[in-house]
Amino acid sequence: MQTYASMEKTELMKELAKLEGCYEDYKAQGLSLNMARGKPGSAQLDISNEIFNSITPETDFKTADCPDCRNYGGLEGIIEARQLFADLLGVDVKNVMVGGNSSLNMMFDTIACMMETSWGKQEKLKFLCPAPGYDRHFGITQYFGIEMITVPMTLTGPDMDMVEKLVSEDSTIKGIWCVPKYSNPQGITYSDETVKRFAALKPAAKDFRIMWDNAYIVHDISDTPDTLLNIFDELKKNGNEDLAFEFCSTSKITFPGAGVAALAASENNLAVLKNRYKYQTIGYDKLNMLRHVKYFGDINGLLAHMQKHKAVLQPRFDMVTDTLERELAGLGIADWTKPNGGYFVSVDVMDGCAKRVVELCKNAGVVLTGAGATYPYGKDPKDSNIRVAPTYPPIEELETAMNIFCVCVKMAALEKLTR
Repeated sequence: MQTYASMEKTELMKELAKLEGCYEDYKAQGLSLNMARGKPGSAQLDISNEIFNSITPETDFKTADCPDCRNYGGLEGIIEARQLFADLLGVDVKNVMVGGNSSLNMMFDTIACMMETSWGKQEKLKFLCPAPGYDRHFGITQYFGIEMITVPMTLTGPDMDMVEKLVSEDSTIKGIWCVPKYSNPQGITYSDETVKRFAALKPAAKDFRIMWDNAYIVHDISDTPDTLLNIFDELKKNGNEDLAFEFCSTSKITFPGAGVAALAASENNLAVLKNRYKYQTIGYDKLNMLRHVKYFGDINGLLAHMQKHKAVLQPRFDMVTDTLERELAGLGIADWTKPNGGYFVSVDVMDGCAKRVVELCKNAGVVLTGAGATYPYGKDPKDSNIRVAPTYPPIEELETAMNIFCVCVKMAALEKLTR
């Protein structure tokens, strides 16, 4: 296939005119399609419906450490739920706290706690933000007025040469956001070397913390899933147990609005957090914890459950990447990832074109996450990255949305080349 850059301007104009006709046909259909956020679709949500039957009025609401899950108490969460998450994360149960339905909420509270106990007493605060990255991480940091420093992502994780240099030289740098397995949005899993280098960091700031958001720890969509080295095993080897907080939840395992979240941390860090948590809650929803424990049984039950999600998601991701390959490969105007798991496909269009692609898609009835959202302050320096979320629309709508997306990518590139 001939690249756009090698074509004569008259050829480019003809191609643009043809695409504009196709685009107008799509607009005339009055479509309303959404590929904006990583939300499970109805077919995924239906997988977990039986969880509602896991506790009934006849249930014994007593657990090993809770006389009645319907009552107050249990700040750390019931022991059975803590054990389930400990097995999921590969840590000791004493290092796990189970919270409400949102790991994002636990991340926010962790940052708030650090602000109250340490960071907030200092004038200048900075945070490292691997990008492209998760916009809600950046939103938390910006909310607290912490300066964000962009760290480029590589195929093995964040640029660790840059991370090590900045962290070791600047005591105002207090942390870094990480999505270590199937990163949002690129679907990159950190290499063993990257995890080991994180665990061996020697920060100038003694209160530096790694925010290890393991949101997609069991969210495989491939028959050859990625593996991630256990950060806490590596931290112990380096005597750095206090360096990281790890987060996860069942939000994309059962129900996003009614899942269970958890964090893992050293005993020192947990003590600090619990001292704050005890003033904001007497205990989280233990009935929901019990519901999940009874539904899964153990970690093997949870992993078997994730195979059902894979069966729904694998065809969607295949369709997205196959469409990109069929429509855009060889034109020299876009690159994209083909992840083995997670919730997104990251597409890099021609520099200066991402905002235009998102605008064209919107006008044709396809909603995408805003261009720039995957960078701190919403500013993509190349205006090139777009996050595609294949999970929410029915697959027929997803196919139409991807065809429109590819038309818009080509139009935006041709508009730029023919100016």
